[in-house]
Amino acid sequence: MPTQDFTVGQWITHAHDRFMSLNYTRYPIAIVRGRGCELYDADGRRYLDLFAGFGAGILGHCHPDLVEAVIEQARTLWHVGNLLHTQPQTLLAERIAKHGFGGRSFFCHSGADANEAAIKLARLYGKAHPGPGGVKRFKIITALGSFHGRSFGTMVATGQNKVREGFEPLLEGFSHVPFNDLEALRAAIDDQTVAVMLEPIQGEGGVNIPDDDYLLKVRRLCRERDVLLIADEVWTGCGRTGKYFAYQHWIHRRDESPDIMTLAKGVGGGLPVGVMCARPEIAELYNARTQGGVKHATTLGGNCIAMAAAHMLFQVLERDRLVDHAASLGKYALDRMRRWVREIPAVKAARGRGLFLGLEIDPNAHGAWFKAGADVVGRCLEHGLLINAAQQSILRLAPPLIIDREQLDEGLDLLESILRGSA
Repeated sequence: MPTQDFTVGQWITHAHDRFMSLNYTRYPIAIVRGRGCELYDADGRRYLDLFAGFGAGILGHCHPDLVEAVIEQARTLWHVGNLLHTQPQTLLAERIAKHGFGGRSFFCHSGADANEAAIKLARLYGKAHPGPGGVKRFKIITALGSFHGRSFGTMVATGQNKVREGFEPLLEGFSHVPFNDLEALRAAIDDQTVAVMLEPIQGEGGVNIPDDDYLLKVRRLCRERDVLLIADEVWTGCGRTGKYFAYQHWIHRRDESPDIMTLAKGVGGGLPVGVMCARPEIAELYNARTQGGVKHATTLGGNCIAMAAAHMLFQVLERDRLVDHAASLGKYALDRMRRWVREIPAVKAARGRGLFLGLEIDPNAHGAWFKAGADVVGRCLEHGLLINAAQQSILRLAPPLIIDREQLDEGLDLLESILRGSA
């Protein structure tokens, strides 16, 4: 514990380096409390949070309705295992089906877990529906620049070499094509292909938005070839982009929806929740009653406290019309950021949907004071603003959906000043 030689913040960071595995390059601050869109460190300094813990704090920090839901559930029932029915799981699954495509949900802990469940389900589909002449179908195509997780299956699905380096030999059966290139995808599908896994909007790839007709054409191509379409909505689900799920920007008919959808980050409101939701006829391949036993499982996935929080999250989204709020406020932010493209030489492009925004910067531009996005992130942190950088030159903003115009303007004002070199 802290001594007279250390402040609380210094003790936390010092003890962290002594006792914890150093998987992450952490900022030299220790956060001790949060409320709404604000965080406070151990020294009492305020930070405006425009990144929400990689988008997971989609309702901000310590949202009162989530707090009450967790407290009430903690007093009632925590965990009983998945051999028994519980109300929180059922209520959440019903909400996801309502706002999505009527699928059945499997609950786990993270986006990687959800994507692993989707990959395994796809392989079961390939076994049940072999290719011409009975050829085994097991291959999955993903996009370059994609990110699907860091587990042994999902790191190979991920279209970024840096995620896989050092872990060879790798799991077979995955290939990658350029994002937003239908013909490249068409050419990659062969008799052993069973699924295509795509993020409707690439997150770690740099908030990359596809052409307006791309996703629907992919959906139709997959159907023509009897290939499953897996939509990785880990970053983009639960209203983040101004739709409940990002695929809905481009696919409007329920019968053309993805076969499988995965969720994490925002769906738990900051608690560890992952979801794999599949069309009923596909989900049937995981049915322990009809498939000869358990095909996929997890011990703590769907625990009552996490489910109660996630179900309440959907209730808040509906009650407070936060999906529409994200759409309108995101449009305002994007319009403002696009003005920077015209006015600030070091800002190359602004893109996004809803409150999932990317700003591409050019360190080589005239007047640029930074060498990479991390420099801008560090300067923002010094001024009490939390954002993120991806792919070296993309600044990412993913604030809580509860943010108001005044708070958003505060953050954008500061970011603009920093990009101009005046702060």
